[in-house]
Amino acid sequence: MGTFIQLVVDGLAMGSIYAALALAIVIVNQSTGMINFAQGGMAVLSAYLSYAFLRLGVPLILAILIAIVLSFALGAVIERLLMRRFEGGDPDTAVVVTVGLLTLITGVCGWIWSYNNLQFPSLFPGDSFSVLGAAVSWRSLGTFLTIAAIMVLLQLLFQKTKVGLALRAVADNPRSSSFSGLPVGRLLMIGWGLAAALGAVAGALVAPRLSLTPGMLDGALVYALAAVILGGATSPIGVVVAAWLIGVLENLAAVYVPFIGHDLKIAVPFILLFVVLLIRPQGLFGRKTVVRV
Repeated sequence: MGTFIQLVVDGLAMGSIYAALALAIVIVNQSTGMINFAQGGMAVLSAYLSYAFLRLGVPLILAILIAIVLSFALGAVIERLLMRRFEGGDPDTAVVVTVGLLTLITGVCGWIWSYNNLQFPSLFPGDSFSVLGAAVSWRSLGTFLTIAAIMVLLQLLFQKTKVGLALRAVADNPRSSSFSGLPVGRLLMIGWGLAAALGAVAGALVAPRLSLTPGMLDGALVYALAAVILGGATSPIGVVVAAWLIGVLENLAAVYVPFIGHDLKIAVPFILLFVVLLIRPQGLFGRKTVVRV
């Protein structure tokens, strides 16, 4: 029983990392209607910015807050100067641009800070406590609670605030939103800025667990995209629940399913994705899109 609980706890902790990136992807999707493959690279860049301020003697929390503000500005600039040229056109072109942006950002990070593993301090203590025979680290618990709080705040943002509703309206129909008087360009910049700021939080949470390298989120990005599709790209709660589910199930499968083991556990989220999409194509918590002709 203790082993089972430990696997669940570790899965929730790892799933929280996937959820942090997935939430940032959802913000861009909710505000622009597209999937941002560069989100992992933007989160890594934010973590390096925090690291740079730490090297200058800035306290950890203040360094992360500065990186969040700079990341918001960077996200808005990327949308204004780069992505706006492709929004409203062929969606495949915009996706290719985000993939190229991911490659560019990780390359720049490696060029400036090298590809060596760097140690990034954690916001939470590194020691653990026992729950029903399982060792739970304060770092894992802090990450879990932080992601849960962000999930609730984003759900409230998109469902209960004028800004959130306006972002959703722009994503659904930019031209109609413009005719209604909404500042479409400004809202798109806000959406990308919020996603980049959330990426800064994700980078600060992930870097202490994985060590800071330009490619530290490459694997997590794959799981995050799976969580977005599985949970539903329109639901912050859905993608977080899906990310937690993926983290727990892959851990359990690695131990309790003989033919999977640790080498093939990466197949677990994709098997789960295949099964769910056959039954519910819009994802577990997504909403159906109705097109009226």
